[in-house]
Amino acid sequence: MKAILSGKHMQIILSVSLVFSSLAAMAQISKPVAPADEYFTVEDYYRVKWGHADEFISLWKANHFPLLKKAQEKGDIISITVSVPRLHIGEESRWDYRVTIVFKNAALAFDEKLLDPYKKQLYPDQDAHIKAEQHRFEILSAHWDVEVANDPLN
Repeated sequence: MKAILSGKHMQIILSVSLVFSSLAAMAQISKPVAPADEYFTVEDYYRVKWGHADEFISLWKANHFPLLKKAQEKGDIISITVSVPRLHIGEESRWDYRVTIVFKNAALAFDEKLLDPYKKQLYPDQDAHIKAEQHRFEILSAHWDVEVANDPLN
């Protein structure tokens, strides 16, 4: 004996089918996660409050860059590049500094304690270091990080 589905039951079945179809399509177009032994690149963007760009980069060079250089010496970071725009940008998309860091792998990029061993070594006065870093972030109007990957065109 055949059961006839009501309109409500048919809507539920169609909705569930649509969800599974969408998930299957997303799985097919999503990029695979980088292998554990593949370099991993992150771009950090900083938009500084007007008039504070020189102060920001001075603080960054004094308080954060040396930590990154220590991790680079150890081999956890492959390269560090700082870029600035040459031309003006609209305020909605403006950034003042882009720091591109290539990590040895994704695990190191997400290791929140990666730089901790160097902090006490480089900055024995931790209170002063924390205060300077806090000020560096106070003069920002925005900050965002972007994971980037090379996409082979072939």
